[in-house]
Amino acid sequence: MDETDLKILQAIASLGTHSPSKVQEETGIPESTIYYRLDKLREKGIIKNDLYDLDNEKLGLGITIIVEVVATYKEGYHHKIGEKLSEIEGVSQVHFTMGERDFVVIAHVPDRKGVERLISDFESVDEVQRTQSKYTITTIKNEPRVVNTYSIESLISTLSTNNELED
Repeated sequence: MDETDLKILQAIASLGTHSPSKVQEETGIPESTIYYRLDKLREKGIIKNDLYDLDNEKLGLGITIIVEVVATYKEGYHHKIGEKLSEIEGVSQVHFTMGERDFVVIAHVPDRKGVERLISDFESVDEVQRTQSKYTITTIKNEPRVVNTYSIESLISTLSTNNELED
């Protein structure tokens, strides 16, 4: 990965499209180069898919719930319990964490009944000892494309430091 790849990825993230013509307009990189680089980034697994981002609120899933989960400790428990939590309808993220809580889970539900169902589903997982849930009142920032949260200089510096930047 090099600076050209990073510029392409950043353009895709900021434009919200992987259209080579739009990326070319944004970066000045020739479309043929963009096609080639995108194929290589897919082969390396850096680009996972070409999905469009959806507006959860307009889909009727506007309530975001953040749930902290304490679970029963056993060897390798985080994989087993994490999978169970992942299977609960509405759950979009499961993070195994350090500290007083074992997991942080993000879910999106349509209404209060959805919240009640979600909590009931968590309680039905045998290994879950307790949960602490928070309603999100207003989302200030929700950037699904992490590359948008960094400057190109920071990305280049990070990759250079980690010896992942090719000449």
